[in-house]
Amino acid sequence: MTQEKELLHAALSQEILACCFAVSNELGCGFQESVYKNALFITMKQKGLNVLTEQIYEVTFRNHKIGKYIADLVIENLIIVELKCCKTLLPEHQAQLINYLKASNIPIGLLVNFEHPRIEYRRLQHPDNFNASPEETEDDAGLPF
Repeated sequence: MTQEKELLHAALSQEILACCFAVSNELGCGFQESVYKNALFITMKQKGLNVLTEQIYEVTFRNHKIGKYIADLVIENLIIVELKCCKTLLPEHQAQLINYLKASNIPIGLLVNFEHPRIEYRRLQHPDNFNASPEETEDDAGLPF
């Protein structure tokens, strides 16, 4: 008998993706990332979510601050949403989000591409929080939410 694991912050992930679908349905495709970021901010705030835009995180190396990055959206201090408007999501985009999760120590990231009428997304977990069996992957994109 196999028991399915509950995904970390699954309900919040689903709520965020519902906001992404709503924005995509209302605005369509073809705008710059900043337009989608602003629309998502409004949509999520109207849903009562705690949302930060352009949150700055320091990148450290051997206890030295060596740079910073700016997260598009941080929701409830639990999920980073990284927005893209590109032909297709690439492994480099996923690597970027994984690095953002490491630098911020936030457990979940959603990579969302608004380039096409149907949004493309990937749900990624912080590598330190991921205890998968061999047949699982860090990319939860095939999930129904």
